This record gives sequence, C-alpha cells and structure tokens, in this order.
Amino acid sequence: MELFDNLALGFSVAFTPENLLYALLGCILGTLVGVLPGLGPVPTIAMLLPITYVLPPVAGLIMLAGIYYGTQYGGSTTAILVNLPGETSAVVTVLDGHQMAKNGRAGAALALAAIGSFFAGCVATLLLAAFAPPLAEVAFKFGPAEYFSLMVLGLVGAVVLASGSLPKAICMILLGLLLGMVGTDVNSGVARYDFGIPELQDGIDFAIVAMGVFGFAEIMTNLEQRENRVEVNDKVGTLYPNKQEFREAAPAIVRGTALGSMLGILPGGGAVLSSFASYTLEKKLSKTPERFGKGAPAGLAGPESANNAGAQTSFIPLLTLGIPGNAVMALMVGAMTIHNIQPGPQVMSSHPELFWGLIASMWIGNLMLVVLNLPLIGLWIKLLRVPYRILFPAILVFCTIGVYSLNYNVFDIYTTAAFGIIGYIWAKLKCEGAPLLLGLVLGPMMEENFRRALLLSRGDYATFIDRPLSASLLGAAVILVVLVALPAIRKKREETFVEED
Repeated sequence: MELFDNLALGFSVAFTPENLLYALLGCILGTLVGVLPGLGPVPTIAMLLPITYVLPPVAGLIMLAGIYYGTQYGGSTTAILVNLPGETSAVVTVLDGHQMAKNGRAGAALALAAIGSFFAGCVATLLLAAFAPPLAEVAFKFGPAEYFSLMVLGLVGAVVLASGSLPKAICMILLGLLLGMVGTDVNSGVARYDFGIPELQDGIDFAIVAMGVFGFAEIMTNLEQRENRVEVNDKVGTLYPNKQEFREAAPAIVRGTALGSMLGILPGGGAVLSSFASYTLEKKLSKTPERFGKGAPAGLAGPESANNAGAQTSFIPLLTLGIPGNAVMALMVGAMTIHNIQPGPQVMSSHPELFWGLIASMWIGNLMLVVLNLPLIGLWIKLLRVPYRILFPAILVFCTIGVYSLNYNVFDIYTTAAFGIIGYIWAKLKCEGAPLLLGLVLGPMMEENFRRALLLSRGDYATFIDRPLSASLLGAAVILVVLVALPAIRKKREETFVEED
C-alpha cells in the first residue's frame, strides 16, 4: 500500500506542466542525439548539463533521465535505417535490424524496437519502484568502511564488465582518482596539486572533464573521418509487424527485459553489456540460428528490450546507494551534487518528491518516446541527410557556451579544450573515457569515507576487514579480479564485445 502512495506522490510531481515539458524536451533531445551517428548519451548529457543548473532539481533530473533513455530509442532508428549505430548499445541492433530494412521491413523493425523498448522500460521502472526502498533501508546500515568497500567493488566491476582493454581501463580509473584529488583538502584545508593556479583550488569540475573528453574529443574524432553521404530509403513500409514477426519477437522481448534488468544493476553493465548478452542468448536459444544476421526479429527485439531495461535499472544503485554504475550515472551524481542533493539512501527520505517524481517520469517518458519516434520517422530520415560539417559548429558553440556558464570563467573553456585534445589522443589509443569519469566522481567520495573510517577506528586499517559487510564487499572485488585474470574468462569477455560482421 505504501508503494502505491509513493507512486501517487511521484505522478503528482511528474504530471505538473513544467515537469511534463522538461520530460518531453529530454526525450526529444535524447532521440535527436541518438539518431545522429557519432554522438551518444554521455557527450549529450555532458553538453546539456549546464542547462539543468538553472532548473529546479526535479525538472533538471527528469530532463537528464529523458535524454538518457531517449538515446536508447534514437540509436535504434539510425541502426535500422542506415546501418550506423547512433550509440554503443545500438551496435547489435544493426545486425538484424538493418537486414529487415533491406528486406523491405524497415517499418516493422522500427515498430518492434519501439514496442520492445517500451515494454522493457515499463517493467524496469516497476522493478526500480519495488526494489529501491528495501535496498535503501539496507544502505542506511552502511558505515564509512562499507561505503569505501562498495565503491572499490563498483570500480572493479566497472572495469571487468565494461568493453575495452583491461590494463587501459585500470589506468584510466587510477588517473580519474588522481584528478579527483586536485583541489583543497577537506580535512586540512591545504591545496593539493593545483600548481599555484587559483582556479584549481576548488578542484576540476567533472562537467569540464566530461565535456572535453566526450564532447570536444568526439567532434574531433568525427571530423577526422571522411564523410560519406548516407543513402536512406524514404519508404519504410508498414509500421505493423506481421503475426510471424511478432510471434518470434515476443519471447525475445520478455527475455531481453529480464536480462537487461539484472545486468543494468551491475556496475559497468548497463545497456551495452545487456544488448550484447541478449543477442548471444537469443542466438543460442533459436531453432534457426542461421537466420541471425539476416533479419531475425528476435535478434532485433531482444537486444533492444535489454538495452532499454539496462538503462533504467542502472538508476537503482545510484538512487539507493549513491554509487554510479556507469558514466551517465556519474554525470547524474554531479547534477544532484550541484543542487546540494547528496546521492544515496537519504534521497528517498529527505527528497521524496524528487525520488518518486523521477521514477514516475520514466513511465511518462517511455510513453512519450513511443508516440514521438514512430510518427517522426520522416523527420529523422531528413536529419540523417544533414552533413556533419554543418552540424559540428553548432555543437561546438553550444558546448563552449555551456562550459562558460558553469563559473563564467574563460579558464574553464581552456581546460575543456585541453581535455578535448587529451580525449582525442585517448580515442586514438583506444582508451575508454568512461572509467576516468567514474574515478573522478568516486575518488573524492572514496577518500572521504576511507579517512572517516580510519578516524572512527583510530587509524586501524583492519576495520575494513573486521566489519563483515565491508569484508564481503572487498572479497567480492578480489574474486572479480581473480576471475577476470583467468585466461578462459578473459577470452570469453573479449569475445562478448567483438562486433559481429
């Protein structure tokens, strides 16, 4: 009964004209960016983050959440129509979605993707509403030692479950932790690693790093590539899947939703791992695996459901424990911090309107996305024909204005440009930027809880092992490291993220 009362509170907050407007704006922007190849949720949220600083906390977070799961929808449109994934989690959608389009079933493919995403989003949001309160109750029993150990587990999990080279991901995590130490020491008041630059005494703003590494660097990477005119067929056919297509897709949607909901909770898992895992599962369960890659509806519907479910259940560790599981959630932590809201279990008790309003807005957002995506297919097709050389100046100007609006300081623009160049170099070296951002956000929190735990234990490092919950979390982190070091598991991990031709 309490759950229904809380949801009633959430819908009363989400259904205000202002919050509905920002949810719609977030969904439109997310879909728009998801459709454009080369951009994804992280650079988009990084670019638009400064806008939310002037909004009320609830409206700002609702808009950011709409952008996040809007990109999951938009990415599938590009993948199906032109064989280009709008963002990483749509890579698998290309395999069968575009083949359906080539077979004259583009409309049906888009409809299956929308139906699967809508169903998965609704189920995942229901799970978030049901399981977040008991998890938050457990989190209240956490002390500084447990929080430190949980963050260690989160960082290890983010490295193990994310795509890319393990050694490079570890190096990026460590670099992020070091960048998080720049600024004034909270306990002693002594400036650290600021090189005598007054602007660095308050630390490096995570939005500057995110916008440089993901926004500016993404622009440079896209400009480097020779632009090919994409041929898009205006005729998408009927939007109604036939009975055979729906019969094959329906079980895949259910399985993808379940798989994505579970993997989304894991640090580093989210939408990307969910979509790859779902495709692998559907291919193994199919009686006709040879059809996969040639236009199998299950190969499209399963991953699309999984990536949307994973995107929304990734909010669970953020809202209940205050721990971001991926780069997008790290940006959400930053947005909450800007509004003086400490992420974690206390959000539910101290800001119930924000917590339940955000959850209710996810249902509304999923409905908006279905209504928006299918009727506006013609608009997205026209947008795909706009050359990138025309789009990038507007993106660059928007980024620069956003950076300057953070502190109205030109130094921030220079810093963002520097991180953009560094991010471009990292992209050439195939170093993922997401672990860096996680390290940057979690670093100060880890240090604070580490020092607080030692203060309470009078400097006894054994406190992290003596406390059962803390020891269990550290033990789980060690097990993950040992498992991924095993040759067989390391090889399987690498195979999981290889894009199939």
